[in-house]
Amino acid sequence: MTPLRDDHEPGASSRREKTRAIAPGTGGKIMRIVAVIVIGLGVGFLFVHRQKNDAEARLVEATGKEMMEAPAVNVFTITPSPGTQSLKLPGETAAWNETAIYARVNGYVAKWFADIGDNVTAGQTLALIETPELDAELLAAKAKLNSAIAQVAVKQARADFAVTTDQRWRESPKGVVSDQERESKKAGSAEALAELNAAHAQVMLQQADVDRLTALTQFKEVKAPFDGTIVQRQIDLGNLVTAGSTANTTSLYRLSENSPMRIFVYAPQSVAHRLMKAGTGAVITSADIPAMRLEGKVARTARAINPQSRTIRIEIDVPNSDRSLVPGMYVQAEFELTGGAQIQIPAAAMLYRSGGPQVAVVEPSGAVAFRDVTIASDDGNMVSIGTGLAVGEKVALNLSSQIAAGVKVKANSDDAKSASVQKPVQ
Repeated sequence: MTPLRDDHEPGASSRREKTRAIAPGTGGKIMRIVAVIVIGLGVGFLFVHRQKNDAEARLVEATGKEMMEAPAVNVFTITPSPGTQSLKLPGETAAWNETAIYARVNGYVAKWFADIGDNVTAGQTLALIETPELDAELLAAKAKLNSAIAQVAVKQARADFAVTTDQRWRESPKGVVSDQERESKKAGSAEALAELNAAHAQVMLQQADVDRLTALTQFKEVKAPFDGTIVQRQIDLGNLVTAGSTANTTSLYRLSENSPMRIFVYAPQSVAHRLMKAGTGAVITSADIPAMRLEGKVARTARAINPQSRTIRIEIDVPNSDRSLVPGMYVQAEFELTGGAQIQIPAAAMLYRSGGPQVAVVEPSGAVAFRDVTIASDDGNMVSIGTGLAVGEKVALNLSSQIAAGVKVKANSDDAKSASVQKPVQ
């Protein structure tokens, strides 16, 4: 059996006090506090949700307004083009005269006097060639000539004797010598004269051979055909050289005359008719020589269009006394052309589509209209228009591919310089 707890036990009174401390109604207070917290959280959630909805509504409204506004584009107002048009074309320098110098005789190089980069004058000796075979041939030819001359003397004596004998027999009385003997002496005289003529011909033949070999010996000295600069030297002491300029022979030197200079330019067909006139001025510049500015004139043209490139070759003659230009340089040739198209627009205004070149014209109402045009010329920055546009019209620059015909746009500026370097908007 469990013993009865005595109220007088220690601690019994403190437990009764705690039990009395949790008074009735305490749980209700806690519930009210929790309810207040829940209501506060609900109100806060509703407030945040409403703020988010308002922000989304404002964003939708702003987006709609932005979509309804006309897109901004840069425009260029067409004005009459100036009377002249500047055209820059790439060109290449070429020597006034350039030639490869070959040996005219067989032999070997004994000496050479001119090296690469040397300036030489016409007739100056560049190298010496030893020709032992040619020298031997010349000695033999001279010996044959002397022999032929000696034969002429022999034939001359025989011919003189035959002529005298024939004359005596012709003048002898009839009956002393027979007619047959007279005819024999006459034939002998004619034969002797023929042999003499043959001997003279042989002398002439041998003299011609001697003259030919003597002339060849002059080519032992390799000489410059004109004033110029040695741009190649392909010989050295002791090198064997062969006469001729076939594919199997090597040239001794390459000589270039660099004053004046030729400039080769290939002009497009669109401006060919304005550049074919001889005397058209041109200014030659080079990015490698900033201070150089040479003035020249169109000297000659091919007067025919290349069917592959649709260009015409133009040659410009320029002075080059200071040798600032050398063959093979890349240069720029600038022309001032007259009589071109009356309308020019920036290259940024051009649209190249399947149907051909077009331009987006901004009409007075602000709507975009696409216009077919023909190109008269194009120098890279400005395009000359043949047909399709009129002075005073506004053309859009770097137009986005998303803008269709009829869409209204807002003109931003009228600056061709800035437009020429802007990239198209995608």
